[in-house]
Amino acid sequence: MQYMLLIYGDEAVEAKWSPAEEQAVIGAFAAYTEALNSAGVRVSSNRLQPVANATTVRAGDNGAQVHDGPFAETKEQLGGYYLIEAPDLDAALAWAKQCPAAKYGSVEVRPVFVFPQG
Repeated sequence: MQYMLLIYGDEAVEAKWSPAEEQAVIGAFAAYTEALNSAGVRVSSNRLQPVANATTVRAGDNGAQVHDGPFAETKEQLGGYYLIEAPDLDAALAWAKQCPAAKYGSVEVRPVFVFPQG
């Protein structure tokens, strides 16, 4: 089964990291990605651009409307994701606990809905 590991963090806090702190986090994510690859569970992953670059499409009375920025103001922003293949939720949670973001932000684990064929 596929699980999406959604990585959340506070961009304002991350912007204050020193270059050494930022490099340490990047290194931790590189090692985590390599561990997922070595285990054969990573399907895909990517880091997202800052929320200031987001655009939201929202339903309106006169059809869909486009707005700058995220849909809602939050303390944590979606910063990236990993799509993994795991036998069950427990295995997905074990990988999420190892994610570097679990140390400074949060990792939401969500099963991917598979549409029926036909």
